Amino acid sequence: MIGGDPAHRREGPTELTAHGSTYRPLLLSALPPEVPFGVIGRVLPPSLSAEARLELHRLPRAEALEILDRAGAVAEAELAAPAGGGAERPEVERTAETARAMARRVGTREQDLWRLGVVIAGRAPSPRRAERVLAELMARLTSYGFRARAPTHAVEESLAPCSGDGLERRPPGYWHTLHTDGVAAFFPFVEESVAEPEGVLTGLLLEDASPVFLNRWEHASHSWGVFGTTGSGKSFAAALLAMRSRWMYPDLELILLDPLGEFVPWARALGGEVLELGPEAAGRLNPLDPLTTGGDRVEKAARVGPLLRALFPSLNDEEVARLDGAIHGLYSDGPNVPVFSDLLRVVEADAAPNSRLATLVRVLTHGSLAHLNGPTTVSPTGSPLVVSFRGVPEEHLPFHLAYVLEWVYGRLRTGERRRLVVVDESHFLVRHPPTAEFLDGLLRHVRHYRAGFLLLSQHPEDFLKSVAGRSILRNLRATLLFRLTNVSLEVREFFQLTNAEGEWLPRARLPREAGYSEALLRLGSAHLPIAVVASTPEFEFLRRNMTGTDVPLERNGPGADGRAPLSDPDRTNPVDERRGDPPGGGAFGAT
Repeated sequence: MIGGDPAHRREGPTELTAHGSTYRPLLLSALPPEVPFGVIGRVLPPSLSAEARLELHRLPRAEALEILDRAGAVAEAELAAPAGGGAERPEVERTAETARAMARRVGTREQDLWRLGVVIAGRAPSPRRAERVLAELMARLTSYGFRARAPTHAVEESLAPCSGDGLERRPPGYWHTLHTDGVAAFFPFVEESVAEPEGVLTGLLLEDASPVFLNRWEHASHSWGVFGTTGSGKSFAAALLAMRSRWMYPDLELILLDPLGEFVPWARALGGEVLELGPEAAGRLNPLDPLTTGGDRVEKAARVGPLLRALFPSLNDEEVARLDGAIHGLYSDGPNVPVFSDLLRVVEADAAPNSRLATLVRVLTHGSLAHLNGPTTVSPTGSPLVVSFRGVPEEHLPFHLAYVLEWVYGRLRTGERRRLVVVDESHFLVRHPPTAEFLDGLLRHVRHYRAGFLLLSQHPEDFLKSVAGRSILRNLRATLLFRLTNVSLEVREFFQLTNAEGEWLPRARLPREAGYSEALLRLGSAHLPIAVVASTPEFEFLRRNMTGTDVPLERNGPGADGRAPLSDPDRTNPVDERRGDPPGGGAFGAT
């Protein structure tokens, strides 16, 4: 790391002065169980005056196997000892299992063992500034789970150049024994960008501003999920992705289910159509119309039951059975296009006077939902098409979302156009088992009709509470996690988040803070921290035509002048803030 004439170097207890600079080294006394790829690059951003040296020597296979056998034997002995229980036992068991598994992989030449020497040094013109750099390095290493120490009276040994044979005198804590994957995580030059052919720009990597292009249509699932707290940027991101998808595929049909009416002016500005639903709306979709199943009355009867159970979740088993019988009777013997008055007559004919089930169904004919009692009066054809539920009471939203989604599914089954369906506030659907199961079924089948979903919700925990909700999450090709209020252990385990990722998500930047949003893109096994950035024309269009709270009022983030979030000298570098660095991608055990 530092060569030249020794006469021009001066060593102190914890620093070395050479060539007009003061060097303060750090050694890694302990490594965390896992580290993200490219961790050295994250610890040493371009804005920090520091250097790192990695010295690498591969161990002969016989020596590697001996080390692993010895580690496994020690762990097995500890487990066999009478006092081998307690809180440390799971860790010892993991060590024994890891040693056995790694020995097999080394034996089959899948992995090697390496001696890795690591030293990181702060560099500054003066000892005081070098001390500040050292403190920053220590904090950054600690945030990734490393334990670091400054060597005392061993600075020259730490910073001396490498001869290539690994025989130099080095202080304790310099060498570590790692397998190949662990060594790979330390290399600072990592390419994790994604550029799928004909993909849509989804964001810029926070690490180096590399663009991420995703093509939903080239994968088994065409559906994505977007999760984040109010104001985190999920609605803005959904509108941005929808616009970019439309520009990439001009024949794409966009349908948005919009409980809050955020996308109404956006759709109109794009020349689309808005379908208002609710007590004051002029148009109506008849939830009982068999047209949504292509005239298949048996299939329609099977769909109506779950829709009504979402509206009346308090139905007991007997009432559910009576309602199911009434619905099937209606589609067997009723009019060609039944309405809710027809259903009420069937229910009353088979029920005792003043039955509770009949009273509930009357809400659809004489109560707050009477506007749904009648034939369909609208036939929207525009794109984007926004179905707005402004004015609908929250307790009725699951029912409205469900029957409109069923109508959308009937539309998806016709024609050859690509279609993208955005469902905002989708947690209203997964909170009720009948509608959660219906949505799960849709996600499984829509790809056969060249269609995909974009589900928006505030927190993935709503989906993790049911089998159908978990199935929905598993069937999403990509998941964008914006700022979350908290990241529970259940969320971390389901999405396989590292500790660094779980701790970073509640601190991800908001649009009102930075002018852009930060999110963790989960794409299979890859976890990529990205900035969701709009170009200036996109931003201005969305700012004028979105009514959501996650649209920044001023253009002060990356993209206003084409600069990326890590290269804007007028803004604080996202990875330099002491709030915590953006976590890295996939991690391998490094110890």
